[in-house]
Amino acid sequence: MAIILRLDRVMADRKMSLNELAAKVGISNVNLSNLKTGKVKAVRFSTLDAICDVLDCQPGDILEYTRSGSDNKGK
Repeated sequence: MAIILRLDRVMADRKMSLNELAAKVGISNVNLSNLKTGKVKAVRFSTLDAICDVLDCQPGDILEYTRSGSDNKGK
């Protein structure tokens, strides 16, 4: 997948644990863990909004787009 989740990096920068973030965002530890490890196929905007609010960051700090090797057309 071309979208990489960098939630772990932002959490480490803010020195926030998974349990603390899950409690502040209002989602389960399991769902947040799946998000952190990239095991999800979608993220609700309301969840992304809450995470960005708690971590005081932008969505682009958490989500990163990279082209796969075969998708580098014209580059």
